[in-house]
Parts: sequence; structure tokens; C-alpha cells
Amino acid sequence: MNLDTTQLVALAAALGWASGLRLYAVVFLTGLSGWLGWVQLPSGLQVLQSPVLLSVSGALVAVEFLADKIPWVDSAWDVLNTAIRIPAGAALAYGVFGGDEATWGAVAALLGGGLAATAHAAKSATRAAVNTSPEPFSNIGLSLLGDAFVPGMLWLSVNQPLWFFAGLAVALVAMVAVIVLLSRFLRGLVQRLRGHWRAAAA
Repeated sequence: MNLDTTQLVALAAALGWASGLRLYAVVFLTGLSGWLGWVQLPSGLQVLQSPVLLSVSGALVAVEFLADKIPWVDSAWDVLNTAIRIPAGAALAYGVFGGDEATWGAVAALLGGGLAATAHAAKSATRAAVNTSPEPFSNIGLSLLGDAFVPGMLWLSVNQPLWFFAGLAVALVAMVAVIVLLSRFLRGLVQRLRGHWRAAAA
């Protein structure tokens, strides 16, 4: 499948946004699609088809899949990946256009980095809030939802880009709302924990 301009823009947005949630799955699935010949990847992304990169990203997908199911381990994993997901989302989005058109590549990088940052912040805040619950099922449920949502949105970006843009708009509104609401909750939680520590120390 050769991608037209609308599909390329959708793919750049999808790669940036999804990198904030499941970076290694994005790298693996995108590279695998190109390697299998399902999609003709832009020249800036063809490195993802490398068997070595596919092997490494596939192994990291397995690690992330397990880490994301364990309360508090998932939050630690998010912290470790904060410095990776956002620039990687920008780089992947840049790769959609960067091999052919520098201006479009720069725009895509800004878009991808912003979307990755939004998705990462929403995911991290949500999982940190859910981890305060003693039962593990909501944590696992949210993780499985992300496992399904990311490949679904990547598929839409290539096959139904207009539906992808609609879904992305809804997801972004929801994520911004989650960031605003949960940031207040988490600030209150941190203040309560500080109060308990001070009381215990006194």
C-alpha cells in the first residue's frame, strides 16, 4: 500500500500520539508492517524494518506488556520512559516526511512530540491515580485497553485516516480533561502523604 498525503499526515499524528502510550509497540508494529509488505513505509521510517530493530523492539514490547500490568511497576516504567517517549514520538513523526521534505518533517516533529507528551502525561497520571486503589483489576483493564487501542489507531491512520482524525480529537479532549482533573487529585495525594510523613517524623 502506497500512502497518500492524508494518510501520511494521519500516520505522523498516530506515531507521535501512540508513542506516548506504547512506544515499543509502535516501533515494532510499524516496522513489521513494512517488513511484511503491508505498507510502503516512507524512506525516513524504513530503518524500522531492520531485523535487528524488529528483534529489539519486539523484546521491549514483551517487557512493557508485563511491566504495564503490575501496579506501581507501571508507574516506575512510565517515569523511566519519560525521557524516551516524547523525543521518540517526535522523531517517528519526523520520519514520515523528513526523508523527502524538511519543512513538513519539522512540522510533523512538533506535532508528534506534542501528541506524545499529551498521551504520556495522561497515561502516567491515570495509572498513578489507579495505583492508589487496592484492587489490581482496574490497572490490568486499563493496560489491556491501551494494548488494543494503540494498534487500532495505527490501523485507522493508514486505512481510514478521517476516522482516525475524529478518534484522535476525542482522545485528546479526554486526555486533556484527565490531565487537569488527575493533576489536582495527585497534588492532593502528595500533600496528604507529606503530612503523614511529617506527623510520623515528629
